Amino acid sequence: MAQHVIGMFDSGVGGLTVMKEIVTQLPDVQIIYFGDTARVPYGNRSREELIHFGEEIISFLIEQGAEAIVVACNTSSANAVPVLREQFNLPLIGTIEPGAKAAIQATATGNIGLIATEATVRSKAYSSAVRRILSKRQGGHAIELVKAQACPLFVPLVEAGLFHSPEARGIARTYLAPIQEAQVDALILGCTHYPFLAPVIQEILGEEIILVDPAQAMTEELKEVLKQLECNRESGRETHKAPGHHRFFVSGDPVLFERVGNTLLPGQIHDVNQVNWNR
Repeated sequence: MAQHVIGMFDSGVGGLTVMKEIVTQLPDVQIIYFGDTARVPYGNRSREELIHFGEEIISFLIEQGAEAIVVACNTSSANAVPVLREQFNLPLIGTIEPGAKAAIQATATGNIGLIATEATVRSKAYSSAVRRILSKRQGGHAIELVKAQACPLFVPLVEAGLFHSPEARGIARTYLAPIQEAQVDALILGCTHYPFLAPVIQEILGEEIILVDPAQAMTEELKEVLKQLECNRESGRETHKAPGHHRFFVSGDPVLFERVGNTLLPGQIHDVNQVNWNR
């Protein structure tokens, strides 16, 4: 069976938290990863900018041989993916629906919280997804996203490799205070950078709060996509692709990306290539 080639992108290193889950469960896929580090953070970008960035990056990943795209960025998933799905004729997996489903399964009290970028909070994509999923269910206790908290400084901290620093702890305590007051029992990590900060977040909130990382649910969705791609190959509509290693591209500093990324995926990130959008 030929190796499947999956394109992934994020504003920076955050999407590597999703990649880690995918390569753990699906070791035979080849990942082509793009970190848009020259334009990070995405959290203060307009919807129009996010759509434009997504168009550029997805087109590039398709040129590199991607058969499906994992949008490993909550801000892009919330604001751009609905439009991008209409423009590109290949599977696009975002974070929002998988994350909402995972939170609904995780909560016991029905009180779900969200920490995310300003653009993701502003989009209300997660609360809409929770309501949409629950509308298809019958019975059960009431479930609601009761608090959404923007954490704009988290992404710059992670991109700089400062997720274990005293600064990170102090900022996290400030951001998480409203989450504690809301008495949630499940908290969606609504940005793929935030799992880097999971130990700090868990320490502040306590072990009784379940941290919901959409990465596992996204991987389950990718498994279904791969089954369909395999069916297409068997029917002769897909060409054979030779096996290859994971490849990494960035729009900014490849050295910084490699250094920070290898704290999550030790020894797995090397030969990072810089892409100039003016090419």
